[in-house]
Amino acid sequence: MAPSIPTLLTGFLAALSGVTASLPQSRTNGASKWGTFDSPTFPKFLTNNPMSGGFPWGSRTAFNSNPYTDAPNTGVTRDYNFVISRMTLQPDGVPTDMIVANGQFPGPTIEANWGDWIRVSVTNNLNGEGTGLHWHGILQKATPWFDGVPSVQQCPIAPGETFTYRFRADIYGTSWWHSHYSGQYSSGLLGPLIIHGPNHLSGKNDYDIDLGPVFLTDFYHREYEDIVKDVMSTNLTTVLAAGTSQNNLINGKNNFNCSTTTQPCTPNAGISKFKFIPGKRYRLRVINAGSEGQQKFSIDQHNLTVIANDFVPLEPYTVNMVSLGIGQRVDVIVEANQKVKSSYYMRASIETVCTPSTGPNALAAIYYSGANETALPKSTPQPDTLPDCHDASYPLALTVPVFKITPDPTPSITRNIEITFGQNATGHFIWYMNGVSFRANYNNPVLLLANVGNTSYPQNWNVYNSGNATSIRVVLKNTSGVRHPMHFHGHNMFELASGDGDWDGTITNPSNPARRDTFMIKRNGYFVFQYIADNPGIWPFHCHIAWHISGGLYVNLMEHPTEIEKLHIPGTLHQTCRDWATFTNTTVVDQ
Repeated sequence: MAPSIPTLLTGFLAALSGVTASLPQSRTNGASKWGTFDSPTFPKFLTNNPMSGGFPWGSRTAFNSNPYTDAPNTGVTRDYNFVISRMTLQPDGVPTDMIVANGQFPGPTIEANWGDWIRVSVTNNLNGEGTGLHWHGILQKATPWFDGVPSVQQCPIAPGETFTYRFRADIYGTSWWHSHYSGQYSSGLLGPLIIHGPNHLSGKNDYDIDLGPVFLTDFYHREYEDIVKDVMSTNLTTVLAAGTSQNNLINGKNNFNCSTTTQPCTPNAGISKFKFIPGKRYRLRVINAGSEGQQKFSIDQHNLTVIANDFVPLEPYTVNMVSLGIGQRVDVIVEANQKVKSSYYMRASIETVCTPSTGPNALAAIYYSGANETALPKSTPQPDTLPDCHDASYPLALTVPVFKITPDPTPSITRNIEITFGQNATGHFIWYMNGVSFRANYNNPVLLLANVGNTSYPQNWNVYNSGNATSIRVVLKNTSGVRHPMHFHGHNMFELASGDGDWDGTITNPSNPARRDTFMIKRNGYFVFQYIADNPGIWPFHCHIAWHISGGLYVNLMEHPTEIEKLHIPGTLHQTCRDWATFTNTTVVDQ
């Protein structure tokens, strides 16, 4: 197979990557330090906690503790304050109107130990636009109202208002936080979420240094609102063109070929840089935080040992590259086994077979001790060993969770859901699940209605009520010619099977199947998953391509409605809805 970034492009990309960036960090990424040598590294855990047996989580390990039922309660609260605003930045040299937290792209890190409480006060300084933040992959057990999805668990935070989220770090590993208001996160409102937990590695297999997040983000030079409108156009050519990204970034940085745009553009804006010390082993937390592009990630002349997918520690296995759909995370260990004074490219490549981009290739530079940090690497790309547009769990048989859980072989409910694409009655192209395209009502969150016993909703809210079922299997069929990264809130899914065509009933690794919160369904294929219904609430299940969820590829999975009625939902949720109602009484909001 051809290299993931063809060798013939390597010189071209290098030419775009000048030795010294022409723009300062403040112009490309605001107050963020990501992508620079000043980026922080991370400890194995935070030590300003009560310590039982030397660890914040006591005697719990990745091998003896069920991560879904045995989370500690440390009593420690980690406080953060985010101010959401617009600012013009140039991550790739093209001035772009972005939406950021605390003037940073990527945004500030939330860091905690497993079992800590996290409190984030969010102030909306946007004009004429709401917001709401989602903590991707956090289970939100006992706090389903803080999942952060407008129209589902809360009303949007109105302009000028502040809302405070408070939830427990009830699972551990690598994730990210992002806006869940329309396609807003595509404009930059996102950042890393790191929960330290038990380490399943030891001895020579352990890592020495945690370099933290490596964000992979496709990048658009247009306003997200304009893209959302175009992806639901009546013209299919417009729909397809709208989702085409203009560039690809690693930790918020890359160069852009200014000759290809009529917009203002500064060449050689700068690429991200990392340092390696020979003989050390590094943990990289790779996150696909993009809007549409599926990514292949690799490092020239270095292998990647996969140790976790999403929030699930895995039995380690080694590959030369990994693939990530939107919302997915892969933790890898990289051994710095090359010589001093050497340098190598880190590469991310949007898989254009399934996701369109006119600038699919991103570079970052890794410099070993003593290397000339003003010179570009001259390394060559890894051979392409991955089929295009596969799930990051590929091959599925290698994806073995460290803590074994066997799903119920006879689930209480089996649902069949079909994904389709087509035109509605007005000729607009939209997405459907079982023939219904989701639409939100920001003023009436489903969870707040269910809390007062109202479980009857408009059809296009796409609410599936599973009653008091304890285990639920979903057979998802994709009849469209496009793959979808499907994300489920409030749960990790057991991936029972995936493939082309129709499911034949075979389950992969039935005694301990792969688990994660975001899985890929292939185009014209199937994906079968199961979950334990142990978390009363309204949990979104949707495609994480920003333009597809905006186009209706979304359902709400209701769990234990009788228990939802017993929830004591904080009054701040109701006040946020009153503030939003006041705002929308004088402002018409596109939903």
